Amino acid sequence: MKLLRRDFAFTGYWVGLPPGEKTNTWQGNREYLRSLGYGFLVLFTGPDSATLKSSAAATEKGTADAKAAATFAQRDGFPKGAIIFADIEEGGRLTPNYHAYLRAWSDELRRKGFKPGVYCSGMPVDEGHGVTVTTADDLYNDPLLPDFTRWVYNDECPPSGGCTIDPRTPAPSKSGISYADVWQFAQSPRRKQYTAKCPAKYAPDGNCYAPSDSAHRWFLDLDSATSPDPSVGAK
Repeated sequence: MKLLRRDFAFTGYWVGLPPGEKTNTWQGNREYLRSLGYGFLVLFTGPDSATLKSSAAATEKGTADAKAAATFAQRDGFPKGAIIFADIEEGGRLTPNYHAYLRAWSDELRRKGFKPGVYCSGMPVDEGHGVTVTTADDLYNDPLLPDFTRWVYNDECPPSGGCTIDPRTPAPSKSGISYADVWQFAQSPRRKQYTAKCPAKYAPDGNCYAPSDSAHRWFLDLDSATSPDPSVGAK
């Protein structure tokens, strides 16, 4: 992390278990990372839509997850008012039950003194009959959902330039979602179906590496944001 600080202003930071993991190696390391000068994107794993069997169950799950996220964030020293992002890995239109989950997530986080964010797809999905939808817009257009800080992913070239790291990294509003606060514009390994127009931007193995990591020890996803400390220094 000392080496990577040469290239990056902030890092993702999981509170609770990252997807597919049995332990959380981020826990307890916030103060060390802060001492290196990092800002943070605080993340909590959202559920799969298939597990949300009813609106009542989704509401219960959203409340419980928000309580857990707030507890873990406080335990690691994140201040009240910090934004915690629900990590949604599914694309396209979300189910009504998922909307219920996010309403409960937001309400409970606010009760605990934190602010709700959501990590979601900003990539259009064809629903047929000339209709396309992004997850970001699906949530944005729900009048029952409160305002979220939005972190969108769209690694398609264009609008993404691929695995590029320089001071001219495009603003989140260039992601295709004009109201985005954070944009994940590169993923490792690269997704060939979306990055066919910028393969040379990635390493030969298909991953994205920092310029300072000449040995290619750590493959990365890349993000730009409207703040160098998106979870704490942002709105």
